[in-house]
Amino acid sequence: MDQLIAFASDNIVLAGVWVALVGMLVFSYISTFTSSIKEVNTHEATLLMNKDDAIIFDTRSAKDFKAGHILGAKQIKPEELREKNFAKLENSKDKPIIVVCAMGNQARGTAGAMSKAGFTNVKVLKGGMNAWQSASLPISK
Repeated sequence: MDQLIAFASDNIVLAGVWVALVGMLVFSYISTFTSSIKEVNTHEATLLMNKDDAIIFDTRSAKDFKAGHILGAKQIKPEELREKNFAKLENSKDKPIIVVCAMGNQARGTAGAMSKAGFTNVKVLKGGMNAWQSASLPISK
């Protein structure tokens, strides 16, 4: 323990960075569990699509969307995303909506904005399109 304290006092910047990283990691886990926006894996997403007619809302760029997207997905333009304009889905506020991005990180912010806009059943695809393609699930081009 004395060596750890000596190391931290000799390397204050390094120790500070380590503490900040641990703090961010803990915050990330806690915010995931306490968030009203839940993540679904690829299996749960396909069940929602097949049984509950879930809508897939793709937030990736038009180029990425054209390269391959989940069957039936709707794409949102970057300017609509910045303005939080979800008019495309206004008639579907009570349906399950799965927000998809490239890796699952950016979709959480969009899902949160949708939830604040009155959408009641918004979820995020865990791992995004990378997880979808890794599971060898069908995509449309």
